[in-house]
Amino acid sequence: MSRLAEYRKLEQQLASQLAELESMKSDSGLKKEMEFESKLRALLGKYGFSLKNVISILDPEAGRRIPVAAVPKVARKARDVKIYKNPNSGELIETKGGNHRQLKEWKNEFGADVVESWRTQ
Repeated sequence: MSRLAEYRKLEQQLASQLAELESMKSDSGLKKEMEFESKLRALLGKYGFSLKNVISILDPEAGRRIPVAAVPKVARKARDVKIYKNPNSGELIETKGGNHRQLKEWKNEFGADVVESWRTQ
């Protein structure tokens, strides 16, 4: 994009944002909020309080709450050991998951249902 095109694009964005700002200035709800904030800050300054002081007065537990990141995660239950015995060779496989190389080879060769029937535990 050329510098001129980029400039014009930014100029259009600025114009639309200025128009939005002007429409917000005439919003009565925004005027009320701004008036409330200025009066609240003046009152806080008069009595020497901060917003944190007010929050601690209104909700004493707010400062004591544990952040979500500090809550320890619950450990998952350990997987059970599965034991498969190949009746053809007598070979045993002990695994906690289905990602065992030899077990996959057996499932490819004999079929998953057959291999699952070999499960002893």
